[in-house]
Amino acid sequence: MSDTHVTDVNLVLRSTRVVTPDGTRPASIAVAAGRIAAVLPHDADVPAGARLEDVGDHAVLPGLVDTHVHVNDPGRTEWEGFWTATRAAAAGGITTLLDMPLNSLPPTTTVGNLRVKQDVARPKAHVDTGFWGGAVPGNVKDLRPLHDAGVFGFKCFLSPSGVEEFPELDQEQLAGSLAEIAGFGGLLIVHAEDPHHLAAAPQRPGPRYVDFLASRPRDAENTAIANLIAQARRLDARVHVLHLSSGDALPLIAEARAEGVRVTVESCPHFLTLTAEEVPDGATEFKCCPPIREAANQDVLWQGLADGTIDCVVSDHSPCTGDLKTPDFASAWGGISSLQLGLPAIWTEARRRGHTLEDVVRWMSSAPAELAGLTRKGAIEGGRDADFAVLAPDETFTVDPAELHHRNQVTAYAGKTLHGVVKSTWLRGTRIVENGTVAEPTGRLLERND
Repeated sequence: MSDTHVTDVNLVLRSTRVVTPDGTRPASIAVAAGRIAAVLPHDADVPAGARLEDVGDHAVLPGLVDTHVHVNDPGRTEWEGFWTATRAAAAGGITTLLDMPLNSLPPTTTVGNLRVKQDVARPKAHVDTGFWGGAVPGNVKDLRPLHDAGVFGFKCFLSPSGVEEFPELDQEQLAGSLAEIAGFGGLLIVHAEDPHHLAAAPQRPGPRYVDFLASRPRDAENTAIANLIAQARRLDARVHVLHLSSGDALPLIAEARAEGVRVTVESCPHFLTLTAEEVPDGATEFKCCPPIREAANQDVLWQGLADGTIDCVVSDHSPCTGDLKTPDFASAWGGISSLQLGLPAIWTEARRRGHTLEDVVRWMSSAPAELAGLTRKGAIEGGRDADFAVLAPDETFTVDPAELHHRNQVTAYAGKTLHGVVKSTWLRGTRIVENGTVAEPTGRLLERND
């Protein structure tokens, strides 16, 4: 750390367990102007004028990056909103989120619609917030302008999205959008379920989870992913598979990657911590698409995380009002609310399976930041934003929906005891959460290459 850095340092965050790209070690993190100036030895002198915050044995992680959040604001703000979603994110140790282009009105399918969202988000963001664009039938002409306006990539569906203003792409439309996006070096992120397999699956409305599970078979995911990989290979395009739930698709993805196809993949806390066997009939707080599958499939997903085939773990926070979670799995809104709980949910299962906090940081901070090109996020090292989650990894708590910051306290995690209590969250060197209390919003709106 140079003399100029020493005079600029205003904060030193000290812990015996700092999770860095080089491993976990005792360290003092020197912060200047909202950035990490240096990661110093634990007993380093505190520069004159700097404040020391010693968190003892609590673990200091880089702030989590959640690239899959449905904020639904404006238009469906009774489902969620930037104020509540970003508060929940901050309370859960997330310092950066990317908002999905649908479930809000308008959807983020034009530059004008993006500006509407940005104007709504700007005064309400407790954490740094960016935006995905949408690829829908008929908006190929809007993709490059959205890219130039700073969206991080483009989301599409290959089967119905559930909202009429965001239709799915057929294979021909997928090829057209993907060719356009590849032409300017963009990223397409894909809800990959094949509509023909879904249409052929048995449809039995009612409260039985086994019937809902049968209506969203693994083959629908596997076929859609195979088709997507074929398109990406043909066009040399960059694609990302969203919310993978079928472990069957992992060998296909690994093989494509080995051949040089530019495909990445994410999964979600609910697929990695909840199982079909534990879902009670009528409990549609567990409904999501693709669905939570069996325990044996979950084991395969964890193997995919362990061997690096699955790159990252993000929430797919997709909330709604309680009345939309009817007891009928066919008609209930599909989505899991987990923004505030992703870190403890994953850490609880990860530690049980022999993984470390370094693994969790890779899956939930470093890899999502890399996916989105957020070069200032995702690691505790010099030059990055001073974004931190201070975690008591051995403490437990029982999930009380009433204590969540989500607008609607509907959660599949109600009553579960989880390991990992977020003690404080720091955004660019400022503490924004302390012991569950969230400060006024200081988040910034991010654009690609920020």
